Amino acid sequence: MAEAHQAVAFQFTVTPEGIDLQLSHQALTEIYLSVLRSWKKRLIRLKNSVITGVYPASPSSWLFVVIAILATMYTRSDPSMGLIAKIQEHLPVSHSLSAQCQTVLSAVLFSTMLWLSLIFTMRMCLKQLLSYHRWMFEPRGKMTNTTKVWLTLVRIFSGRQPLLYSYQGSLPNLPVPAVKDTIKRYLESVQPLKNPEEFERMTSLAANFESCLGNRLQWYLKLKALWASNYVSDWWEEYIYLRGRGPIMVNSNYYGMDFLYVTPTPLQAARAGNTLHAAFMYRRKLNKEEVKPSRVPGTVIPLCAAQCERIFNTTRTPGEETDSVQHWQDSDYVAVYHRGRYFRLRMYSAGRLLSPREVESQVQKILDDPSSPSPGEEKLGALTAGDRIPWAKARKEYFSSGLNKRSLDCIEKAAFFVTLDDDEQGMMGEDPAASLDRYAKSLLHGKCYDRWFDKSFSVVIYKNGKNGLNAEHSWADAPVVAHLWEYVLATDSFQLGYNEEGHCKGEVDSSLARPQRLSWDIPPECQEKIAQSLSIAQALADDVDFHVFSFRDFGKGMIKKFRISPDAFIQLVLQLAYYRDRGAFCLTYEASMTRLFREGRTETVRSCSNESCAFIRALEGGEGAEVCRRLLRQASEKHQSLYRHAMTGAGIDRHLFCLYVVSKYLGVESPFLNEVLSEPWRLSTSQTPVQQVELFDLVNHPEYVSCGGGFGPVADDGYGVSYSIVGENMINFHISCKHSCPQTDSHKYGGLIRQALLDLQLLFCPDQKDPSKADLRQTKKDM
Repeated sequence: MAEAHQAVAFQFTVTPEGIDLQLSHQALTEIYLSVLRSWKKRLIRLKNSVITGVYPASPSSWLFVVIAILATMYTRSDPSMGLIAKIQEHLPVSHSLSAQCQTVLSAVLFSTMLWLSLIFTMRMCLKQLLSYHRWMFEPRGKMTNTTKVWLTLVRIFSGRQPLLYSYQGSLPNLPVPAVKDTIKRYLESVQPLKNPEEFERMTSLAANFESCLGNRLQWYLKLKALWASNYVSDWWEEYIYLRGRGPIMVNSNYYGMDFLYVTPTPLQAARAGNTLHAAFMYRRKLNKEEVKPSRVPGTVIPLCAAQCERIFNTTRTPGEETDSVQHWQDSDYVAVYHRGRYFRLRMYSAGRLLSPREVESQVQKILDDPSSPSPGEEKLGALTAGDRIPWAKARKEYFSSGLNKRSLDCIEKAAFFVTLDDDEQGMMGEDPAASLDRYAKSLLHGKCYDRWFDKSFSVVIYKNGKNGLNAEHSWADAPVVAHLWEYVLATDSFQLGYNEEGHCKGEVDSSLARPQRLSWDIPPECQEKIAQSLSIAQALADDVDFHVFSFRDFGKGMIKKFRISPDAFIQLVLQLAYYRDRGAFCLTYEASMTRLFREGRTETVRSCSNESCAFIRALEGGEGAEVCRRLLRQASEKHQSLYRHAMTGAGIDRHLFCLYVVSKYLGVESPFLNEVLSEPWRLSTSQTPVQQVELFDLVNHPEYVSCGGGFGPVADDGYGVSYSIVGENMINFHISCKHSCPQTDSHKYGGLIRQALLDLQLLFCPDQKDPSKADLRQTKKDM
């Protein structure tokens, strides 16, 4: 109860002598400092809003315009062409001001209007410039004069030192492609996957859709695009994520890993101290908009930063029909789970962020706490791992008032969630490959009750000092979370560091209050619902087959020497491995971003093309090396074209998805759209790029590489593959599938990927020794 008393600022009792009032000066001081900190943040947000609002100009440029107009007036010239005099005539306070003051005030008003007009013009010019995407389709190293002029103008109109959200008002809206163009690209994408009869039937359905229903649906979509910032994103978030009624654990959430070869400290509390402090440092930079705007790698072209707004203080709230994403402006604590208990760990004291050593001390108090979980508390998190409707009903019935509501609010309003895990994970032991697989599964689903899967992200700190995170998918995509995680890992190791004993650096304020244990009153009926959710989640987790491995024979350094895109190269490898595994091609999903546009999220690259299939058939059919190399380059160029079209708003799947949503609103059925949206993605892939290469010195510290992250299988009979290209000589793969499908095996597919990489290397380097010939013969024998 000590924590409860500390939260009370004053107490009073009624006695025969009167009212005895007792004030807690410490509590009042904390309240004052909390209010002060809140107002400081409001002022910072207001200042940043002004700076962002006038971008690409600066607030100081207003003074320059005013002085310039006044100076020209004193030279007896009128730059306003009579407008200043008109303003002076209509001034409401003209009778109380001298003539000179009226003239100056009118000039200031004219200068302000001129300044705002210039800002609007500059912003519109920048928006038009950022709508130009032809530069993406030019051959590397062969920039046209048009693109050179365009690039110069972009630099001029972009201003200097932009804040994180400075470009938001200048980003173009996502264009709505023409129906005929989308259908043409769709038919081209499915041609290699269907026999002639199936393709002819689909062509007929597409033609009928285009000539009849398609134009009607397109009209509504264009109408939406006129007033919506992005005609896709809100429907994508709502219908793909929030309306899903199945578990989000495994099916939606994804994870990120720690360094592969290095554990900065073996002390769990110390690693938590640096990790949590670094995360709050990132949040402080985010609130001040000091995080640099993301750009297309190697260019000055900005990407949309709208998803960054909900990184912290965000949770997904369950509903019976649809979930919702709730975001709070501020939160000064994290919610912590350890051995079945939940705690509130405050990260601020007297208005300042706790030092890493102080956070370590607070975490150690949680680790040393001998108390036991209350009935139903230990596995409460399973509600967030199971089906959404039971969780929504349980939340409404058992957590909508009283003690349970206060504790649940504490978790949902926390900056993020933290799990202090009693397991040891990472690449270790006699079988490092198997340990990486266990590490991935632990981050993806844990014990199914020791993560809060609804939080925007949950940080997991293991007993041996390893860490990682699990992120909810509806509010943002992986690159946004990866940007945060890169900063946390780099700050933890290269800025904050540890002392010789492995503890965090700094001193500890001994007067800090202990972390507050959250209390629950969970009745037996609710405990039964928790057990039901856990059984569903456990069955889902047990069915996940995961394999993680690092390929170090070569990397993007050698691939670039082949004059091939590394991403296209890996996509061809994945398709080749799948063809060898199943003897057929499949619809292949590769995630691409549309953040060149305002509020853009993702688009699908249908990377299985006629060109990629022709190359694989030639390679497997024993065609000559020269023919295979030519076909491989054609497939690579086709893939690059598909990727660029997806990035620039000319993708296939988001447009068809939105047309389908409109058809449902109108209550009309489309056999074409129904069939398109029911096609399974048996190979779902995604690249996790390193975005902040300046944070990691892989030349001098090659061991400080992260293994990236991964996600669960999308189709019951397919694979989920995440890969990250690290440095020049390393590619990490995360492969998931389901044990319940006899046709899939993550380890077998991983072996086929490895062999496919070596086979394509031999295609370009025939003198290269192949260390896996025996493995290849064994793999073919197994097939």
